[in-house]
Amino acid sequence: MIAFLSGRVAGRTGTTAVIEVRGVGMTVQCTPATLARLQVGEPATVATSLVVREESLTLYGFADDDERDVFERVQTASGVGPRLALAMLAVHTPDALRRAVAAEDTGALTQVPGIGKKGAQRIVLELKDKLGAPRDVSGPFDGLAAPASPVSWRPQVVSGLVNLGWPAKDAESAADAVAAEAGDETDVTVLLRAALRRLSRA
Repeated sequence: MIAFLSGRVAGRTGTTAVIEVRGVGMTVQCTPATLARLQVGEPATVATSLVVREESLTLYGFADDDERDVFERVQTASGVGPRLALAMLAVHTPDALRRAVAAEDTGALTQVPGIGKKGAQRIVLELKDKLGAPRDVSGPFDGLAAPASPVSWRPQVVSGLVNLGWPAKDAESAADAVAAEAGDETDVTVLLRAALRRLSRA
């Protein structure tokens, strides 16, 4: 298993980053919040999880070990694969997922595109004894940049919404609405969740 990557950020798209490690570029799938902290040309370290399929090897990258561990644990629930697990972490922090499962808050889980009421109930049932209590102590690895600037958070939020399955036009409108109320807030995870709440009410 590849537990982490440490190197220079050679490139970044709306869903992936390329980390150059000793001359080899490794592509990692990341949440919008993690991608926002990876600046091209800068050194970074990301926790990783390798998903092996018959036709592919896919590397997923995370801000810290806790996020990676939750990504792997939620996949033990029926019907939760890597893509849905990543979407869960795009919408909720690891501790927010722990609190939702512990409190049987299916409403919070259905904020994740791809999770309906029955799916949320199943996830609560199957994960209640697996995620543990909220930690509230996790932080980014050394080498990750500061939170996104006001200039960069909007495209990250739009890209995150599109990658979660929302039409580009709706994603743009939600990001514009959040931008009007964001003030000094620049945390991509907070802003993405705000945009998702708007879309869920639409």
